[in-house]
Amino acid sequence: MKKILTLIFCIFAFSTNAKETTFNKELFDKAQLDGKVVIVSSWVKYCTSCASQMKVLDKAKNDFNNIEYFKFDVRNKEIADLFNIQYQTTLLIFKDNKEVYRSIGETSREAIYKAIKSSI
Repeated sequence: MKKILTLIFCIFAFSTNAKETTFNKELFDKAQLDGKVVIVSSWVKYCTSCASQMKVLDKAKNDFNNIEYFKFDVRNKEIADLFNIQYQTTLLIFKDNKEVYRSIGETSREAIYKAIKSSI
């Protein structure tokens, strides 16, 4: 019974509205033209590491000035191909129209914040 309740909890916890595609090419380009540090992350439904990473990034957008954060479902081939992303939980950081950071599976708040700080 405990396993069933845990499974039900996980299904509801990871199927929240937090996982929605917010990436928009025009907004991405505008953020870069405006001199912002741009963060792009990929996710897929029911991915626990994706949910962990997104939680850190959602907090980071409030903790740092001048950053723009976009996320997308990695199964969206058009966006995935644009950034050459093949896996969920891929994190990209852009500064001055250049990719300055890329990781796969990084969920550590410390590591993500360090990468953002080094890009500002």
